[in-house]
Amino acid sequence: MALKPFLEIKNITMKFGSLAANEDVSFTIHENEIVSLIGPNGAGKTTLFNCITGFYKPFAGRVIYRGRDITGMAPHEICRLGITRTFQIVKTLNEMTVEENVMTGAFLHTRSRKEAAGITREILDLTDLWGKKDMLGANLTIADRKRVEIARALATKPQILMLDECMAGLNQTEIKDVMNLCLRLKGQGLSLLIVEHIMEAIMPISDNIVVLNAGRKITEGAPQDVVNNEEVIKAYLGDRYHAKSKKS
Repeated sequence: MALKPFLEIKNITMKFGSLAANEDVSFTIHENEIVSLIGPNGAGKTTLFNCITGFYKPFAGRVIYRGRDITGMAPHEICRLGITRTFQIVKTLNEMTVEENVMTGAFLHTRSRKEAAGITREILDLTDLWGKKDMLGANLTIADRKRVEIARALATKPQILMLDECMAGLNQTEIKDVMNLCLRLKGQGLSLLIVEHIMEAIMPISDNIVVLNAGRKITEGAPQDVVNNEEVIKAYLGDRYHAKSKKS
């Protein structure tokens, strides 16, 4: 049985003046699927994130979520519908505790502090942050800041979680922890769209990989198919990674 489309990116073009940051990009995310978006710096990955989540209104094309056209809707409206994201530059609230940071996400759907506290505890347990709930944001490591940002996004109760370079700057153990968290979230029924440069991290967890270069999609497919694609090797991976992946 064919999988039902959950989020459809249809022919998205985004221009800044005469520069096309995204040009006619299309792909689909299905329910309970991890899709990774890769490509060189400047390929248009974060711009596409901004188009999907309402921070930019695309020049052309449509974003369809569960059959509804959400193109150009405000970010908070898209978040309420069930699509939430993190950012490359972590936006931890430094004067608030970990628990308070996460609770700000929970208040998207409730005004009850008791209910928000219950959601927050659930998310802190899920993300292994309960033991650090009373720490101030200013005192957190970069790994914990990134985890708090993921937790705050999860507190909004999304159906699709979009992660923008959530593993950048982490060590191997921390990267493995984030990979495991992504798989746990998928196991709980979430779909994920991940922008990431660390191929060793996204290859094992991705169901599908979309590759951008100079604003255009050059291919998409299963991880092993993408890593062996000659155009992807030339534009992004390089012969060194390709040779390494063939040995493993």
